[in-house]
Amino acid sequence: MTTYKIAVCVGSLRQASLNRKTANALVALAPQSLQFEWMDIGQLPLYNEDFDESPPKEWVMFRDRLRACDGLLFVTPEYNRSISGALKNALDVGSRPYGENSWDGKPAAVVSVSPSAIGAFGANHHLRQTLAYLNVPTMAQPEAYIGQANELFGENGDLVKDTTKKFLQDFMEAFARWVETING
Repeated sequence: MTTYKIAVCVGSLRQASLNRKTANALVALAPQSLQFEWMDIGQLPLYNEDFDESPPKEWVMFRDRLRACDGLLFVTPEYNRSISGALKNALDVGSRPYGENSWDGKPAAVVSVSPSAIGAFGANHHLRQTLAYLNVPTMAQPEAYIGQANELFGENGDLVKDTTKKFLQDFMEAFARWVETING
């Protein structure tokens, strides 16, 4: 069995965020063919083209880790109907300098998470729009908008709803097939 390394990018920086809890659940429910590399996007200095000639070490390490991965899993909150500034910065850092896009061609999946009923629908589609430009083939189905996420986790951070657990497991199995197909 081939194993694929997946970069996990969580758009919320809080350690106890619903997005991080969801990402942990996704990783725990994933098939064994996927192994995960957690990407720390909070430590990335803001992208500034002036630094392309001599980039900060955090950018270099981030880009190198991205290039070593076979796929991408994004878990995003919705901030003002879009993605977080930290996630947008990570997308910019990874896509530059021009012509050296570290995201290029890597299969991805997007999960959006919110305590609201619509499950961060706007952020999900905003992120998909950016990924299309970055030439990231993003899994179309199943879509994952995790609404009312504040009701899904127990005090220890574990999922408490079996229907959500089943959905996320099915999602990760579909993602594993997607990664295999694209990396074919």
